[in-house]
Amino acid sequence: MNSAMKILIVDDNRDFSATIADVVSSQGWTHEVRNSPEQALAYLAKSSHEVALMLLDIEFGSESSMTGIDVLGKSIREFPSIPIIMISGKGTIEMAVQATKLGAINFIDKSTLSNDRLIEVLSSAMDRIRATASDEDRRRIMESHGIIGTSRAMMDVADLILRYGRTDLNVLVLGETGTGKKLVAQALHAVSRRARHPFVTVDIPNIPRDLFQSELFGHTRGSFSGAMENKRGLFHQANKGTLFMDEIGDMPPELQANLLLPMEQRGVRRLGSVEVEDVDIRFVSATDRDLLSAMADGRFREQLYHRLRECEIFIPPLRERTDDVPAIVEYYITKHNKDMGDAKSVSPGAIDYLREYSWPGNVRELASTLRVALQTMSNDELEVADLHRILGRATLPVRPASQYTVVPTPAPAVADPEPPTSDDRSKIEAALTRTAGNVSKAAAILGMSRETLHNRIKKIGIDVANYRP
Repeated sequence: MNSAMKILIVDDNRDFSATIADVVSSQGWTHEVRNSPEQALAYLAKSSHEVALMLLDIEFGSESSMTGIDVLGKSIREFPSIPIIMISGKGTIEMAVQATKLGAINFIDKSTLSNDRLIEVLSSAMDRIRATASDEDRRRIMESHGIIGTSRAMMDVADLILRYGRTDLNVLVLGETGTGKKLVAQALHAVSRRARHPFVTVDIPNIPRDLFQSELFGHTRGSFSGAMENKRGLFHQANKGTLFMDEIGDMPPELQANLLLPMEQRGVRRLGSVEVEDVDIRFVSATDRDLLSAMADGRFREQLYHRLRECEIFIPPLRERTDDVPAIVEYYITKHNKDMGDAKSVSPGAIDYLREYSWPGNVRELASTLRVALQTMSNDELEVADLHRILGRATLPVRPASQYTVVPTPAPAVADPEPPTSDDRSKIEAALTRTAGNVSKAAAILGMSRETLHNRIKKIGIDVANYRP
């Protein structure tokens, strides 16, 4: 049963609501029932992230000052991601048209409603929801937290963020340095029921060992030299929210045991105190270390590993999802232009160059490179030369970066001013061989514009496809 596919049933007829709930349960969906508009809106205000679909009656008794149409309008404004199906015992075409105009995805009449018809309508709606969630919603949630990518690998990450985020399970986020582990942790918090409460980061490597317990669990006045007043620890600050333990793999083994009891009992005892204080925390941890090897070597406690890793999300390195590079570049260029009032762009050759670089620092390194390049380039279009100036000492995964060394590129020419010669053919063929048929890179190597090289290739009669893998 999928808790992320919960159906909210809103109807003042309790018998009818119970019947609908039984049908919903029979199909493997969870449900929540509210018998008035006010109750429904109160529930949505607190738990809208749990609701996949709402079944909403139009007519309510005199006890309520609101109608289903009122609830529909308010929900569309405040909870736009929740699809709504209107139901009515006095349905008319006019009412159905009004509901549809306001944003309802369907309208069903109670007088003609059967179990089979209800299952058909709900199944159709749920299929649409799944399709939408696997595309637009996932991208929107990711991009809103600075996680850019439309590759299958990143859509899988988005799916896990949504699936695990709506639970209270502890999540271990794995990935190389610079892949965006903290961004994923923040996204998990944002889609959780804890989103309105604190997201607190524990930067494990930067906490002195002798202050570890005090920083995490707090202390009482006089508990040690220098403790001049009572202090709340990071566990207290994260109460009802999410505690993100960054670089958990760097925690010294002798300190790891301190986390076991607080995580299990959901309570902490300040240094100098015998009182255990309850805390309601969801734990998200991240590391670029191999914790399985660390456990085998005795450097990481197995008990702690299993408490931290109730769920796991692995973020692939950028070199394994190079299809995402253009979107990431576009994101940071757009951000730069907005922040700096510029109108910078990127050339096709520069995009190709960026896609072939190995990015040992992953997205963080790409973002840093773009930031430097965009603020120091002399023209409005980012070229290979601008990037090579910054990355020239590094290496590409297939060919050394030195192969992309360029002289200043002349302005694009409409026509080729020089007729091609036999020597040109050999140089062009050699450049195409070195770049595996990439015309932009070949042009950079030859010191000419992409357009000029295209013209010469056409005149000579070279088939670029022959040089591509």
